[in-house]
Amino acid sequence: MKDRIAIDIADGVADVRMIRAAKMNALDGAMFDALIEAGEQLATMAGLRAVVLSGEGKAFCAGLDFESFQAMMAPGGQAAGVGDLVPRTHGIANRPQQTAWTWRALPVPVIAAVHGVAYGGGFQIALGADIRIAAPDARFSVMEIKWGLVPDLAGTQLMRHLAREDVVRELTYTGRVFGAEEAQRLGFVTRVEADARGAALVLARDIAGKSPTAMRASKRLLNRAVEVGAEEGLLDESREQQALIGSPNQMEAVAANLAKRAPRFVDPS
Repeated sequence: MKDRIAIDIADGVADVRMIRAAKMNALDGAMFDALIEAGEQLATMAGLRAVVLSGEGKAFCAGLDFESFQAMMAPGGQAAGVGDLVPRTHGIANRPQQTAWTWRALPVPVIAAVHGVAYGGGFQIALGADIRIAAPDARFSVMEIKWGLVPDLAGTQLMRHLAREDVVRELTYTGRVFGAEEAQRLGFVTRVEADARGAALVLARDIAGKSPTAMRASKRLLNRAVEVGAEEGLLDESREQQALIGSPNQMEAVAANLAKRAPRFVDPS
């Protein structure tokens, strides 16, 4: 992982950066593995409260790298490039899908800070985050159709909850490039900031200052809300709330607010 991903931790916030800057953080086998490994490490990290995901250099992530495309064209095609995609290797996902889905599955909020390009797989990895903050120069594309492919890093499942169906179809069918402001209008970007990574870190620190128990419950609820019907969703709300009421961190949140002091929360074990 060391030559693909860097992770720095401070005050409960993980600053996760793709560091293949010379290749615009393009996805190769090592980057797939590094992103998955990073997610696995963070999933069990004590004291983690929020994550910021970004890319170093000129881009967030330019998508699949040229060498990987060449491998797909080798004898054996798919097997030579990325292997058999049908078996589920990571829960409900295969290996490539897990590079994006791992951020959705983390128990804490994830903020993607996007600058430069987020094309193809890079766009889908950003969509795996809970929140996306984009720099004004950011450009996006569901680019797989350009190469005769479909979005397959969980993109179809992530896009459908963010933008209208006809918008998702148009972008998938054309592969056209669109900018940060349009991405925000369409629902893919939360907000546009001149310093996307700086703004993401500020937001992450704000999130890290809230009750970590309630924050994890909120993420579980919101993840489930797009998967279940109203009956199950309402029951989920009740169960999560009942577990929180009167718990140590909930009582500390009330006490700190009444006393107008900084809260002293205990991280979940």
